[in-house]
This record gives sequence, C-alpha cells and structure tokens, in this order.
Amino acid sequence: MNRPPVEVADILRAQGDRFLDRYRSGFDYQQLKAFRAIPNCRTAALGGHLDACPRCGHRAISYNSCRNRHCPKCQTRARERWLAAREQELLATSYFHVVFTVPHELNLLALTNQRWFYDLLFTASAATAIEIARDPKNLGAEIGMISILHTWGQNLLLHPHIHCVIPAGGLAPDHNHWVRPRYPFFLPVKVLSRVFRGKFLAGLKRLYRRKQLCCAGPTLILANPKQFASLLRRLHRQDWVVYAKPALGGPMQVLRYLGRYTHRVAISNHRLTAFDGERVTFRWKDYTHGGKQRTMTLPATEFLRRFFLHVLPKGFVRIRHFGFLANRFRTRLLSLARLLLASVPNQEQEPEGGASSTWHCPRCGTPMIVVERFSAVELRCAFFDSS
Repeated sequence: MNRPPVEVADILRAQGDRFLDRYRSGFDYQQLKAFRAIPNCRTAALGGHLDACPRCGHRAISYNSCRNRHCPKCQTRARERWLAAREQELLATSYFHVVFTVPHELNLLALTNQRWFYDLLFTASAATAIEIARDPKNLGAEIGMISILHTWGQNLLLHPHIHCVIPAGGLAPDHNHWVRPRYPFFLPVKVLSRVFRGKFLAGLKRLYRRKQLCCAGPTLILANPKQFASLLRRLHRQDWVVYAKPALGGPMQVLRYLGRYTHRVAISNHRLTAFDGERVTFRWKDYTHGGKQRTMTLPATEFLRRFFLHVLPKGFVRIRHFGFLANRFRTRLLSLARLLLASVPNQEQEPEGGASSTWHCPRCGTPMIVVERFSAVELRCAFFDSS
C-alpha cells in the first residue's frame, strides 16, 4: 500500500507545539505519551533494521515502529495475530453483528470518567445480550460474544459504542445440545435497547452513589444529586440505539472488518487527503444522510484535539470476551460447542516468522526478512559518515 499524502505524524510535527500550548492543562500522561511517540514512529529516532529479500537479494533499511496502540501506523502485527487467534475459534454457524450505543448527552461524563464509563459500557451491553438470550421466549441458551470498544464517530467526535460479534445460537442450559435461533435475528432489538438502557443507567446511578464518578469541570453541575437525577430521567425517556444485523459475508469477513479497527484509534492515515500547514482535510461517511462520502476540513489544532479524545487509560482492555467465549470458559466450552455443532475446528496455524518484516520486496513481492538491526545512534552515525 502506498504512503498516504498526509499522516497524523505530519500534522503533529507541524502543529503539535501550538496544539500542546493550548490543551496541555487537560492532557493526561497517556495522551502525552502518544503525542510524543507518533511523530517519531518509523523514523531514525527509534532505530531500525536492515531487511533483505531471500529470493532476489534486494535490501532496504526500515525504521522501527513506536508500538503505541494509538498510532495509526502501528499494531499491524498485533492485529494479524488477534485475527488469526479468533479464526481458530470460529464455529460452523452464522454470526451476528450487534452495536450498542449510548446517547450523546453522556459524552462529557465519558470524557471525565473513561475507565468507569467504558467498563460499564462493556458490562451492561454483555449482560443485556446474555440475559435476553437466556430467556426461553427468545433463544433459551447461553451465548458467547466478542465485544470491541470504539469511542469515535466518522467526524472524530466522541461517540462511545460497542461492536459485538455473536454466534447464531448457543449452548442449551444443560449443555447437551446446540440451540439454533427460531427467528431471522434471535434477539429482539427493541428489547435489547430497553434492557441495555436500564442496566446502563442503573450502573451509572450505582457509580454515582458510591462517589466513583468524577463530576468536575464541564460536568460540575452533575455534582448536585438533583441535577444528576434529572439527567437520568431524561435519558430513561429516550430510545437508545442498538443496531443488529446478520454478519453478511460470513464470520471471517466480519472479524476482518472489525480487525481493521481493533488496534487503531479514531482515523487511519489513508482517510487524510490534504494538509496545508494550518488546516486538515479528511474523508468521512455521513451516516445521517445515507452514509454518503464527504470531506471535512478542520483547523489542525481542532483535528488534533478530536484525535486525542480517543486515547484510552493505561492498560485498558478494549477487546473483551463474554458468555461461553469468556477467557475462563473458552477452551472447554468451544470444544463442546464444536462437538454439538458436529464441526471440525480450523487447524490452519498462524505462520511463523517473528523476525520477518511486515512488507514485501518491491521487486519480486517476496516477504522481506530482518537481517540486521540498528539503534538510533548507529543510524545517526551512518548518516553523518555518508554525508
């Protein structure tokens, strides 16, 4: 894939200091860490390695990645490993794609309480799907699900939501057979929406009662219990959005679709179309008007402000497994599910090559291999020697 005309790193190099002068007081350590890492990614500042083609002998120097999970250029190998592991766990059944979204009135609380808020988003959405699936009127079975947190919309503004991939059907309560759905979609979306709303608001109220929610700055008004109760009443009267459809194209395609976002944040460099030193232009889908492709132009500091809204707390896990796919049950119950579905597990293993490069020879297309590594100091010395 060709290098995009503009990268987030280019914008940071040009406007990063101005941006930081304006917003540093609101920056936390993880945001600052990403801010420092992204401009240095794949530059001599981080060292590099010599790659060679084992077929034609072509050689080239590659610079090291910053490996920050919020960098648009990093995490390719981690994403590939994640997809390979999930492919080993696919069942011989169709899959559904479900999205749980919270109203935008909660965005300020999400910003000031990231860890608590996003944890609640995971647990409320998973508990909702598992509870409704367990009801004999709907499915009467124990389901499994993979949940992935996204915090952004196409315009880069805050839009917290959870993507779920759920096998169609589940284990019977006695684990003696696989229960198949009786309906085109086995969980009623309107019921999902109402139950999710109730569980999320109950969890929010519990956090507030325990004084675990931070109500300061733009959310200071919510420190007043009457104002907080008023907000919950307004939210309870709204219809919350839960979107669901079959995984068109099959489970592998849905996993790959989600995999494009699992190890990145907010925007890829290939959506950026122009940067004149002051303003950034990027492509986005306008879902309120049928998903039309549009372009948006923002001042560089505003673009960076939106980008750094989506830096997550240290150690926060944004891909989680629930039900019979939960970590402590997965090995045993996946084997049982395969047996009940009379399926054979996919035996294809992830290719070896931890020392291989992630790009291909420009001459013959063979995967490049690493033959020598260099530190940043060695690269600087080599540059001065050659000049």
